[in-house]
Order: sequence, then structure tokens, then C-alpha cells
Amino acid sequence: MTQDKFIGELEQMLLLCVMQLKEDAYGSQIRNFLADKAQRDLSIGALYTTLERLEQKGLLSGRLGEATAERGGRAKKYYSVTGEGRQALFRSKAALEQLWQGLALQQQAPQFVRGGFTR
Repeated sequence: MTQDKFIGELEQMLLLCVMQLKEDAYGSQIRNFLADKAQRDLSIGALYTTLERLEQKGLLSGRLGEATAERGGRAKKYYSVTGEGRQALFRSKAALEQLWQGLALQQQAPQFVRGGFTR
């Protein structure tokens, strides 16, 4: 049942990266996209552990591409967000919006700029 599938911040970020990358969503592309768009540097181990967990939850699906010589005969694993993954993202977004609603912090929030935050 999807109601039981709660997702954390990193899981949300990775699901959003996969959705943005579409058919090009594989490990290093996801990691680079996350670093570029969210300034979040993630270790390879943390990336694949989280991708695997999202697959186990049924929020991501993976498929193997063609094996290539430049990858030593290994195939890339491509990811896509499942319907359950989309639902989990929308639930998280709605919950966060409800929690932020009415807070005066919005006027004090630092602005996000490339390379970090500023006031």
C-alpha cells in the first residue's frame, strides 16, 4: 500500500532527479545532476544504496542497458520512477506545503544561489 511508503529528503531528491533526466537516468548522471542542481555531493555508495532502497520500496524501477567495452563489458542500469514513486513525491510535497503554510520564516529564508546560500 503506497500510503505506508514514506520518503526522506534524499529519496525525494533522487526521485526528482530521475524524473528530470527521463531515459538518461543512470548512476553517474543522477549523481552529477544532483550535484549541479542541488549542490549535494553524494558518495557512490550512498547513491546506489538509496537507489536500491527506492527500488525495494517499489518507487523506482531499473533496467539494464547494453554492455559496452568502455565500461569493461558492464551494462549501465537505467532508472525510472514508478506510479507509486510519483504518488509518494506528491504526498511529500503536499505534506511539506501544509507544514510550511502560515510560517513567517518564508520572509527570512536565505536565497539559494549557485554555490550555496545567501541572506
